[in-house]
Amino acid sequence: MIGQSQAMQTLREQVQAVAHRRCTVLIEGETGTGKELVARHIHALSKRSAGPFVPVDCSSLPPTLFESQMFGHVRGAFTGAQHSTLGFIRSAGGGTLFLDEIGELPLAAQAKMLRCIQERAVVPVGSTKPIEVDIRIVAATHRDLLAMVGQGTFREDLYYRMNVAALNTAPLRDRGEDIESLATHFVAELAELYEESVKPIDACAIERMISYGWPGNVRELNNAVEHAFILCRGASITAEDLPESVGSESVVDTSIGGIVPLAQAERDLLVKALRAANGNQTRAAKLVGVERHRLRRMIDRHGLNALTRPRPG
Repeated sequence: MIGQSQAMQTLREQVQAVAHRRCTVLIEGETGTGKELVARHIHALSKRSAGPFVPVDCSSLPPTLFESQMFGHVRGAFTGAQHSTLGFIRSAGGGTLFLDEIGELPLAAQAKMLRCIQERAVVPVGSTKPIEVDIRIVAATHRDLLAMVGQGTFREDLYYRMNVAALNTAPLRDRGEDIESLATHFVAELAELYEESVKPIDACAIERMISYGWPGNVRELNNAVEHAFILCRGASITAEDLPESVGSESVVDTSIGGIVPLAQAERDLLVKALRAANGNQTRAAKLVGVERHRLRRMIDRHGLNALTRPRPG
């Protein structure tokens, strides 16, 4: 959990607060923001750290095999069941069960998970005897589960069972001050992986990474740094080594009619103004047409401090 942005400081404090408690945790955030990493930190800091951490990708569970994979089955429960299995839930006994993308579970599966959570027990396929389980559940989603409740695609009772303690992983575009430390960390990991020397990242490459919107979040940044590390021919990573997509200032348009979200448009305007003003906040404020103190709040909100320079004296 690298970074000194306010969002990361808050998240670290929340992880510390929930880690030593048994409550169910729901981690919300865009794809690629490190939700599983947060779940692993919660487990590592908990009293269950000596137990297993069992991740389950709910989006990949076939409906026909859901019960067998989650709750296990007894020998002879169905054709081909030559051996009994524990299932994901019992495999997490004494530890943490991580339900990634829980919003992808169909309603029938949601009902079965709710019963398991309420009763702290599972009934393996082919058996009628409940087996008690001792697990801590951490779930994650990139979806708006409350909106899904309103649409009837996610059970309200399961939502409130899961949403005891809610944590949010901020998108990378709101954590601009963390980008340099993250990129440097990834370079160090890659150097160890490839058994090569660490390559420093030059200032222009850092600036380009900070000004980019990162629709794929930390995962995309990791991939971009690896791309640059592998193709870099010099002693340091330059802006030219980054993927072409990172060099583009265009915004990934996920809407219709070419309209971009207001927050993204504001961020792009700030980046251009700060560059034109060579980092001088007073000049940038005049270019944007706002008071300097308001510009300061906007810079903090979008994590663009690395593009500014302090006032003289």
